[in-house]
Amino acid sequence: MTASPITGPTATALPDPGRQLLRHTLATVAYRAAKALRGAPDRFATFHIGDKTRTPAQILAHLGDLFDWALSIAQGKQAWKDSTPLPWNAEIDRFFAAIQKFDDCLASSEPLHGSTEGLFQGPVADALNHIGQIAMLRRLAGSPILGENYLKSDIVAGRVGPDQSAPHREFA
Repeated sequence: MTASPITGPTATALPDPGRQLLRHTLATVAYRAAKALRGAPDRFATFHIGDKTRTPAQILAHLGDLFDWALSIAQGKQAWKDSTPLPWNAEIDRFFAAIQKFDDCLASSEPLHGSTEGLFQGPVADALNHIGQIAMLRRLAGSPILGENYLKSDIVAGRVGPDQSAPHREFA
């Protein structure tokens, strides 16, 4: 074993701060997505505001595609797929499964084949944008979500499923 000036000869490697921040960002994506998706009325999946806009179901399918793409980049097998939306609840399950697989990859000791910066600026940042679109569409569809002080939210790296902590401080 070789000694490292930072960790010494017997210490384990320090966690990669880029991976840690990316995992926290994924938990943030999951928290905000769960909030935007929770309690949406049945008709919401097909809500449409114009010929050149996506429906919430199409946006959600795109979100699943983004995290499938992120995982493929991280594994060194970059591939993009445009998915046809599944029924709403199945698409929600697909989204959270895709984000979980990507988070599991980041939590592992496997090397990343893409930079954390590139993964953030591409698929992850795009996902945050689209979750905002879903939240906006909820309001336009007559089913708004409450605002929240997200600084106070209980967001934890690794918690990327639909079951999230209750909001700490919401407001109308």
